[in-house]
Amino acid sequence: MRSMHRRFAGSGSALALAFTAGTIALAGAPAAHAADAPARHAPQPHTATAGASCSQAYLPLPDPACTPGALNPTVSQSTINSTICVSGWTATVRPSTSYTNRLKAQQIVAYGYADTSMADYEEDHFIPLELGGSPTSPLNLWPEPHYNTNGGTSYGKDGVETKLKNAVCSGKVQLAPAQNAIATDWTTALSTLGLA
Repeated sequence: MRSMHRRFAGSGSALALAFTAGTIALAGAPAAHAADAPARHAPQPHTATAGASCSQAYLPLPDPACTPGALNPTVSQSTINSTICVSGWTATVRPSTSYTNRLKAQQIVAYGYADTSMADYEEDHFIPLELGGSPTSPLNLWPEPHYNTNGGTSYGKDGVETKLKNAVCSGKVQLAPAQNAIATDWTTALSTLGLA
């Protein structure tokens, strides 16, 4: 198993998600064995335009160097009942479309997408707002294609996010393992947590 690291930006300090020699650990979460952990998709070749600084090789996931994920410091296991589990809460923290559209345009170029139509991408929160992802950090936002990329689309991820949030709010899953699962690979997050 190759070693992979995810660093989440948090309140003043970084929270680390490390995939190394058989364990996955997210600060504040128990480690899981590699056999229980989803493997990140192997890089696949994709056509990119010249000057791209972010790789499309990880699609349907973002490039971990460009979009490692970032957490909202106000969301924790102890605050879920006053934050993510409150109906309509994400609307109170969601950034404006003027902010996300400006960022999306920049990141479409950075990812080197040949298709530059803004309508073909969702400026996605890699760690979703409903699981305590940072609303505005560019480290947590990326232009996720609506079209199929290695078996995944932005629409498919949206359904996974909702199921994970419901599992966290019903007490079936703790917040940190849900964040860990979606940051590792959203396409396998539900099965990793026994929710599929």
